[in-house]
Amino acid sequence: MTDNNNGSMQVDAGLVRQLAELLDDTRLTEIEVQDGDRRIRVVRNIPIPTAASVAVSSAPVAAAPIAAPAPAAAPPAASTGDHPGTVKSPMVGTAYLSSAPGVKPFVGAGDQVSAGDTLLIVEAMKVMNPITSPRAGKVVQILVENGQPVEFDQPLVIVE
Repeated sequence: MTDNNNGSMQVDAGLVRQLAELLDDTRLTEIEVQDGDRRIRVVRNIPIPTAASVAVSSAPVAAAPIAAPAPAAAPPAASTGDHPGTVKSPMVGTAYLSSAPGVKPFVGAGDQVSAGDTLLIVEAMKVMNPITSPRAGKVVQILVENGQPVEFDQPLVIVE
């Protein structure tokens, strides 16, 4: 982007296209580059379930595990965090095991995955962020429930 003498801004459409292609190639949802005073931000919209459907589908799921087994659930997460195949959350958000309510989960325990396959989605600030497998292998355990809030660096899945 550059400023003309009259103060209007011109956008480098070629650079924007390259950044959009980079988003597709890397499965990122947002990218921002800055070069001096020039700054370009490109965001890809991912279809997300409506807030009403998320609230309806996640409320029963979230209420049941948190009611009694919450203390029992904490120690396994701590012990599995040291497992070399643990995939951890890169952000704070809400974990979704499928792309929409009622749709088959991305993966299940025992499934074979390739590096880059989507394991689940973490929604953060209304942006759906795919969490991908860092390696090929077998999904040994899924450590979160659908609709469960997750913290940064929280173990989500174990892939061996």
